[in-house]
Amino acid sequence: MADETKLMVWIDQDLCTGDGICEEIAPDVFTGRDDGLWVVKEEASIFGKTIIFDGNDAPDGARGVARVPDDQVETVVEAAEECPGECIMIEPYDAAIMAERGA
Repeated sequence: MADETKLMVWIDQDLCTGDGICEEIAPDVFTGRDDGLWVVKEEASIFGKTIIFDGNDAPDGARGVARVPDDQVETVVEAAEECPGECIMIEPYDAAIMAERGA
């Protein structure tokens, strides 16, 4: 399992166009929700517990920050570059954010 990562990712819902290119490129990190927009997620196979940042089990929008698995960094960067809405935000890992949510 990936206990540590160098990056985190979130989607600015105000900019998301709903194209879904992110999920096509990096399905282990992005998933669609019922309203046609995409959100980030952490998979159990990587982090030990599946968390989908859709506002139900975890925060969504700018508050829904997921860890990027080290082996997914290149695909997440590609998804951000290909996103027509330029809504995928990649940041350095922040231990304080993870501590707030108990990760």
